[in-house]
Amino acid sequence: MNAFIQKIESFGLVDGPGVRFIVFLNGCAMRCRYCHNPETWKMAGTQRSAQDLLDQALRFKSYWGKKGGITVSGGEPLLQIDFLIDFFEKAHLKGVNTCIDTAGQPFAPENEKWMKKFERLMRVTDCVLLDLKEIDDKKHQALTACGNENILKLATWLSDHDIPVWIRHVLVPGVTDDEESLFRLRDFIRGLKNVHRVENLPYHSLGEVKYASLGIPYTLLGQASPTAEQKQLADEILEVEKYTRYLQ
Repeated sequence: MNAFIQKIESFGLVDGPGVRFIVFLNGCAMRCRYCHNPETWKMAGTQRSAQDLLDQALRFKSYWGKKGGITVSGGEPLLQIDFLIDFFEKAHLKGVNTCIDTAGQPFAPENEKWMKKFERLMRVTDCVLLDLKEIDDKKHQALTACGNENILKLATWLSDHDIPVWIRHVLVPGVTDDEESLFRLRDFIRGLKNVHRVENLPYHSLGEVKYASLGIPYTLLGQASPTAEQKQLADEILEVEKYTRYLQ
């Protein structure tokens, strides 16, 4: 089983527990205004097989320690779910910890065939890094060009099936930092039983140059990163310090 690969990082420290071998897949239906990987939007690029990638990853296994392993990110990795199943089943046979970094947009709870694949994937997934970009559906559509109803259903499904989750939220001043939405997001997270970590990630403009090189308009030109005070307030609302179980 092959997948379209954008890039690989052999020594990642922020995309899951421990040291991670990170595979970035191509393809994404969302158009997040602050996306810093617009080069991953198209389903194209170099194709690699699951076994080939696993063989490469295992060369770094001695660096992973007890918590590290493989993370698949994107783009949106769930768009290549057949590859993920193959890759993670092979990885689990080797005792490798597996994580998926997803925005959840492909989640299709009414599609029985897709859900069977997803359930099979979750049996070999140790942690899901789930991006909750905006709790309000209309604001989510304005931010990403997609609604969030199915994404919130995914979060609930993962909770109901006790799949460990890290919640990720990007803090953009004037865009995703209004207190009402943050409190609503906090209340939603409180209702989940499986959250091991909450990450409130400050917006940065490092992806701007990629948009220029790709000829894509960047709608957040001049957007400032959050101040330390704005970040602290949002951290407190989202109760970031509360969720540390996965690290203990």
